[in-house]
Amino acid sequence: MLEFENVSKSFWTGTKRKVILDRASFRVELGRSLGILAPNGTGKTTLINMMAGLEKPDEGEVRRRCRISFPLGFMGGVVNRHTGTENARFIARLYGLDPDYVEAFCRWLCDIGEYFDMPVGTYSSGMRARFSFSLMLALDFDIYLIDEGMPQTTDVAFNRKAGALLRERLRQSTVVIVSHQAETIEKFCRSAAVLRDGRLTLFDTLEEAKAVYDYQA
Repeated sequence: MLEFENVSKSFWTGTKRKVILDRASFRVELGRSLGILAPNGTGKTTLINMMAGLEKPDEGEVRRRCRISFPLGFMGGVVNRHTGTENARFIARLYGLDPDYVEAFCRWLCDIGEYFDMPVGTYSSGMRARFSFSLMLALDFDIYLIDEGMPQTTDVAFNRKAGALLRERLRQSTVVIVSHQAETIEKFCRSAAVLRDGRLTLFDTLEEAKAVYDYQA
């Protein structure tokens, strides 16, 4: 379970205070994926990062009582001067997994040949995206966090292979996806919430959330 209790978060932009959450309380139960509709600029990435533990709330408490993923595409745990092999094995140890399996899985899915044994800092942006995505799919989580939908690389074959693996993984897991488009959320979730002006309102169905979201636009 993932739970927010009276959580507030804001930033000072230099001219005014931007409120991301204002005393928000909600819970994500395992088996009940949640979509969050939010306009651009409302703090979708900040919300996802708080769920992952990458950012702390100003007030309130975030409780994580299950295995929660880092956001798809997040590279914060990867060390640029280390090779793909070294990073994969290091992350595997952090999560208590078999380093041989994680390395082999990432090497197979990335399919970047000799570059896998070169420093990640030398990778192109496309190779970095493939490595990050492969690393996430090599790990096993109860809740997967997605910001604006599945990341895409310029490699069609990789997108097809990784996308199929992700869809299979998500069928057996819980998803929290934040997007400004209902079409993105409906691929994964039946219930949804609307985030606007720091207030998060939950609805039983995506259709109800979309109606309110469109009305407020």
